[in-house]
Amino acid sequence: MGSPSEELDNARLQAIATSDRPLAPHECAERARRAAALIEPGRLDRSGSGEAVLLWRDEHSEAWLNLWWQPRDTGYHDHTGSCVGVCVIEGRAWNEPLTIGEPPKAREYGPGETFWFPGEGIHRMDHQAGAVTIHVYSPPVRAIGYYDLHDGQLRRTQGLPDQPSPPSAALVKALHPPAGAGPASHDEGFMAPGRA
Repeated sequence: MGSPSEELDNARLQAIATSDRPLAPHECAERARRAAALIEPGRLDRSGSGEAVLLWRDEHSEAWLNLWWQPRDTGYHDHTGSCVGVCVIEGRAWNEPLTIGEPPKAREYGPGETFWFPGEGIHRMDHQAGAVTIHVYSPPVRAIGYYDLHDGQLRRTQGLPDQPSPPSAALVKALHPPAGAGPASHDEGFMAPGRA
């Protein structure tokens, strides 16, 4: 499959997308699951570091096929009010809501599993090398807010809706201290690929 969009059944994708209103988060996850059934992972071109391919965008939702051949940490971000439903097709992905005052709580998802996240939430995703996922957003994402620490203060930087979000290096370091770093250590939190 040279480009994923060349072989996709656009009529079936449009049938999945069809709605007369914005979708609830669980409806986004269901549409992601249905769209995932159209993808043949063995036919994907695995050259390069990966890409995000737009499957559809209409008035009420948009869907992206994410192909990450290298590990991919999205950093903490929001979708400016758009909820998201995700289906993992291949590999592993971790979703971690931003929490303050308690240990980070990342959840791991594997092939065939879905989850959703509310439009007002801030979260981070980490993708194992080779992860293939579908993300359905409703309404379509207008902008993405990226979060990180600057001089010890939490800052939000607004980005374009179709640009990959950068890692939140300082914020991740602050929320995930190394094991044994003291009483605040909570190494049981985010389990990045390759960690036991």
